[in-house]
Amino acid sequence: MKTFGNLYGQITSFDNLLLAARNARKGKRFQANVAQFDFQLEHNLFQLQQELQSKTYRPGVYHSFIISEPKERMISAAPYRDRVVHHALCNVTAPIFERTFIYDSYANRKGKGTHAAIQRYQHYARRYPYVLKCDIRKFFPSIDHALLKQELRWKITCPDTLWLIDTIIDNSNLQEEHLVYFPGDDLFTPYQRRRGLPIGNLTSQWWGNIYLNRFDHFVKEKLRVPGYIRYVDDFVVFGQEKAQLSAWKGEISAYLAGLRLLVHPNKTHIYPVEHGVPFLGFRVYPHYRQVRKQSTRRYRRFLRKKLSLRKAGQLSPGSLELALNSWLGHIRFGQARRLEYQVFWYLRRHGVNLFKHPGGSWRVLERQCNRMPFRLPQQEQSYQSE
Repeated sequence: MKTFGNLYGQITSFDNLLLAARNARKGKRFQANVAQFDFQLEHNLFQLQQELQSKTYRPGVYHSFIISEPKERMISAAPYRDRVVHHALCNVTAPIFERTFIYDSYANRKGKGTHAAIQRYQHYARRYPYVLKCDIRKFFPSIDHALLKQELRWKITCPDTLWLIDTIIDNSNLQEEHLVYFPGDDLFTPYQRRRGLPIGNLTSQWWGNIYLNRFDHFVKEKLRVPGYIRYVDDFVVFGQEKAQLSAWKGEISAYLAGLRLLVHPNKTHIYPVEHGVPFLGFRVYPHYRQVRKQSTRRYRRFLRKKLSLRKAGQLSPGSLELALNSWLGHIRFGQARRLEYQVFWYLRRHGVNLFKHPGGSWRVLERQCNRMPFRLPQQEQSYQSE
């Protein structure tokens, strides 16, 4: 097994820190903390480099907040300078682990993502009649620090790099309370073992993949499952018979217990693929997919909020169009042409004419709507009723 040492010089090099700062500010350039850091970028990077090289670097305090969509969970945002360090670390260490991942791991990897995972799901759904859909309960709050460090040391032997990794892990803030006993635990074990990674960190997303990497290989190589897909803590297993999937479910639960993780009892079921399965924001069938109803309801609330900001002059037309284009890409992947027209005519009734503003996917949709012989009145009524 190949291991990697002497990585710390690459991590702390000025060129790598500069690249990390550029990656960390993507989409956030005009935020106050980012602009403040960039105002004296060279000075701040040299200071960060000196702290890392002398090992005086200490992570700052996290800013935590609760989101309720699509489900309630705590997000923890690290200070911007710490995010630069996270990017610098991942620039060097992520490729080491990337080559060990299975093909059907789709989270936080180039060329992968939710759309690729859903298309792969449909590939398997056309070959197998049943699917076991699983979800790990409270995945990020449950990640055990000692087990994670052990997995990271499987490939990395550089002492200085391991110091930085341990510093980031040990300074994770407290996550949601999730007290669980596993076989072999005594009364105090859950209190003595540190666990939980902040969901908002780039390092957390990557380390989540590494934490479950051996599990992926167990499913593919030990259980010899022909169809398996994982996206963070959501995964699906395909098979020809329900009995076989039920047996695999027991072995999967036992293996995850060794990682101090639990399969969510209310979100783990065996489905016939032809009935459609909720997966990564869509209801997926072998030959087509639909946007889930709760996603549509959530977007309608989002749309009303954006329109109220637009009428109050707090949102520019360009910003509104960017927000709409993001959703348009989502529903088009779900093959929801009727929903596209619903949203378009709803905007028209509220005086939003996107054709006057800079280009984007909504220009194409407007041209399509203008060529239609009628306005789909039954769709307009569905919005008016709300």
